[in-house]
Amino acid sequence: MAEELKTLDDLKSVVSGAVAAAAVADAPVHEVKRDALGRSYATGKRKDAVARVWVKPGSGKIIVNGKEMGVYFARPVLQLIVNQPFQVAGVVGEFDVFATVAGGGLSGQAGAVKHGISKALQLYEPSLRGALKAAGFLTRDSRVVERKKYGKAKARRSFQFSKR
Repeated sequence: MAEELKTLDDLKSVVSGAVAAAAVADAPVHEVKRDALGRSYATGKRKDAVARVWVKPGSGKIIVNGKEMGVYFARPVLQLIVNQPFQVAGVVGEFDVFATVAGGGLSGQAGAVKHGISKALQLYEPSLRGALKAAGFLTRDSRVVERKKYGKAKARRSFQFSKR
């Protein structure tokens, strides 16, 4: 039999307990996904760039399109972008990354590799998901270049107007 509720506080405690139990039951369980070689795979995207990223435990070596990260992404800003997921998750130097990236320019490719590393890290170790999600690294940045319209010089810029 159900116990009697005498005050509103009793009702609040019963309802909050039921809501908490329902939330725990509906919470998605993020499982570990690794291949036969102990790697996790994810696809990262940014602008027109698409990166295929494999993450496995190691010494922190990052290979992009067969080259060291420092060679492929020569600008320090791009190297910072690629390393952000490891710093946010607190696992600097613990994982090796192998990535192939195509399309777009270097900035978009760096963003795509960052997105792929973030997704692969959370598949390898689901406990890192909270930090990566809070930093916004698991969300694809959907901003892309606006298309050119007819009658315009670029997407919005008009041709120069001549009065005479």
